[in-house]
Amino acid sequence: MRIAVFGAAGNTGSRIVAEALSRGHDVTAVVRSPARLAELPPGASGRVGDAAGVEEVMAVSANADVVVTATRPPAGHEGELVTVAKSLLAGLAGTRVRLLVVGGAGSLTVPGSGGTLVVDDPRYVPPEWRAIALACNDQLATYRGNTEVDWAYLSPPAILEPGRRTGRYRSGTDELLTDPDGHSAISCEDLAVALLDETERPHHRRTRFTVARR
Repeated sequence: MRIAVFGAAGNTGSRIVAEALSRGHDVTAVVRSPARLAELPPGASGRVGDAAGVEEVMAVSANADVVVTATRPPAGHEGELVTVAKSLLAGLAGTRVRLLVVGGAGSLTVPGSGGTLVVDDPRYVPPEWRAIALACNDQLATYRGNTEVDWAYLSPPAILEPGRRTGRYRSGTDELLTDPDGHSAISCEDLAVALLDETERPHHRRTRFTVARR
């Protein structure tokens, strides 16, 4: 399978590239800065590009079966998430290329809360994370408004950080997945496993799903 990954040098994107390569896929790893090309693994085809540009999305996706976006804007530029979402949807319109999005957890509901969103629960989203969480909610709303592109949106649990690849995870839909103590987490490595599983065996079409460690 031919997979293009935007944000390929980031914490999550780099794990997705590594997981895809380990499964024998043909990977185009897209970064915005030429300086980051040196960080990519030798098995990937490195490319400089920006998912915020429709023409660049079209060029990158021309030889892809699946496009993955795992970009994260710097603080103060959270609105770029919606710009990128619109660009990806426009660039993939009229194609058969599948789009997988690594999004945010803020739009999930808190278990047992009666519908409270994660973004509104400071146990999971402290004030310093609120801006990016709200931007991710707007990002998801942008995708949900599209019925043409074959997209799927992966919401991570409350904590997503580099760690160990176990190859195991739990999956859900619109509710935050927590352990008996209320913790909600997964490693970037296992999130990459879940995303590649969805890439190879699609179960979610134009909808959101979530995962957490098992």
